[in-house]
This record gives sequence, structure tokens and C-alpha cells, in this order.
Amino acid sequence: MNQINLICLGVNDMQASLAFYRDGLDFKTSVKENSPNIVFFNNRGTKLELFPLDALRKDINPDNPPETGTGFPGFTLAYNAKTAQEVDYVIEKAARAGATIVKQPQRVDWGGYSGYFTDPNGYYWEVAFSEHWKFDENNMLIID
Repeated sequence: MNQINLICLGVNDMQASLAFYRDGLDFKTSVKENSPNIVFFNNRGTKLELFPLDALRKDINPDNPPETGTGFPGFTLAYNAKTAQEVDYVIEKAARAGATIVKQPQRVDWGGYSGYFTDPNGYYWEVAFSEHWKFDENNMLIID
């Protein structure tokens, strides 16, 4: 089982979340309406899914749905850039789309350049660059 095909984000407001990813960040989807029941974005190697949080909780366990709350969910999503300027561009684009910038891009102790934002549902995204990174023909980060 060495693959991840889909990342599902439980969202509180489908319309705002769809606008953020599709319209603000230019994620690609065939969805044209503004309040669908589910959305899949086509990415290289994976798909990102938006699904209503309450429906996701009930799908996991209808009799005892997992609790949700505020705070750090214990994971981040990542966008790996090919230049430091691309990091700045993506962070600025996310801010224009309505993201909350939680860490402005800066040089970091692991030798790269990185910043963080949260989407409308509080999911954390890191946007990072390292001059040592390489990418394959599908734009996927190569980690040896």
C-alpha cells in the first residue's frame, strides 16, 4: 500500500471552500456549480476532495461520529515550489483568495525558504522551496 490517491478535507462551508480552491488558487475541477455535495480537484498524482464535515463525520461512524474542534489538526498539506519567488507568489495568491497567513515566507533552519497559511476551514498549508530539491516529469518532488 505505497500510494495516496485522495486527500479528503471535511469542510464547514462548501461554497467558500470551493471558491478558495477553484477560483482563488486555480485548482482544476469539472464542477461548475457553487454549492455541490462533493468536489474533486485534479492534481498530479493525487486528488483533493472537499466533502461537508458533518457528512464526513457520519460517514466515518454514523452512531458515534468523531469529535471535531478548533486547533491544529496534526498534519499539514504542502506545496513545493521551484524558486523562492514562487513561494512568495503562492503565499500572496492564497492571501488574495482569503487565506490567513500564519507565517510569512522566510529562510528556515533546514536550509530552505518556507511560509504557512490556513484555508477557510483552518487546514494548514506549507509553501516551501529548497535549492536542493529535484522534481520528476510529473512535477512531483523527488525525495531519496
